Amino acid sequence: MSDAGLYVHVPFCSGKCSYCDFVSFPGRAASVPGYLKALEAEAGLRPAARPETLYVGGGTPTELSAEDLAALLGSVRRSYPGPVFEEATVEANPESLTPEKAAALREGGVTRLSLGLQTTDDRLLERIGRRHRFSDAVRAFRLGRDAGFDMSVDLMFGLPGQTLEGLERSLSTVLAMRPEHLSVYGLDVHEDTPFGREGVVHDEDLGRAMFELVIVRARAAGYHHYEISNFALPGRECRHNMLYWRNEDYLGLGPAAVSHQDGERSTNSPGLDEYRSGVLAGRRPLAHAERLEGKEKLGETAMLGLRLLDGAELGPELEEAFARELESLAERGLILRDGRRTRLSSEGLFMANVVASEFVAPFAEAAC
Repeated sequence: MSDAGLYVHVPFCSGKCSYCDFVSFPGRAASVPGYLKALEAEAGLRPAARPETLYVGGGTPTELSAEDLAALLGSVRRSYPGPVFEEATVEANPESLTPEKAAALREGGVTRLSLGLQTTDDRLLERIGRRHRFSDAVRAFRLGRDAGFDMSVDLMFGLPGQTLEGLERSLSTVLAMRPEHLSVYGLDVHEDTPFGREGVVHDEDLGRAMFELVIVRARAAGYHHYEISNFALPGRECRHNMLYWRNEDYLGLGPAAVSHQDGERSTNSPGLDEYRSGVLAGRRPLAHAERLEGKEKLGETAMLGLRLLDGAELGPELEEAFARELESLAERGLILRDGRRTRLSSEGLFMANVVASEFVAPFAEAAC
């Protein structure tokens, strides 16, 4: 597994945000030492790999102490010896990043921090259950910058009570900070979250206007809009995430982590105690695995590749298998065919879920 990526899940956090449906466990700090041993044990159960990128996500990786972060990165290096990662990213929350943790990350080979800001509005931060205020984010950003990291900032739109003017203020503030990378996500309400139970709903028209604002402002500020929700200064695109969208190989360690190896996609079991006890007993914590074949495999490649603004070369086999769907999407103005490449149109960018649904089973039967 050369030319692959490595994802490591850190499922600890200080508390669940109101929108969060990720696998994370608040108040489990005592479980960290045993969990780090389990991660290294799982790495030993997996095929040998020489990953070129590393992404440590969560949860909140910076909930770990500086010593535990150093131990985590040391474990990764023992498990995957070889050249230094060409890109190594760690997610950080503003309230939990300290100078000591930044130093441990830098010494461990980390090159990028992904800072979970979400909004610059303190009132909204409290509404969505975040545990930082904007002043904490400014401090954390400066800390990361002074430590020599490339900085990526996460923002959200469509939050309850958020206005178009409020989003513009957040955008203006963050763009002035000049992070190398910017990820901007619309709120997605899941049932088993506080927002889901509260019955929070989207205003689709406002959400579209907000997304349009994000695109216009980020592009005007010199950011390359390279994936539906992601923008970067030229040459600073996230290489690890590009593996996902290009349907290439990656290995995931930790509860609920996903791997894609040699055409098989597998997911680890989500329970923390189940995961730890299983791998320490020498059992791979597999919850689900599938190997897509035929049209389903081709469809997944198209669905992921079309998330990229430059589109994808679909190839003759895929073009033939999805001839009807591609023709329909083109007629509706949702995709553009440019030589060998197919990409989302401006309208298709706002209807990306509709486009993606055409490439996911069950497929509509072709007319006779």
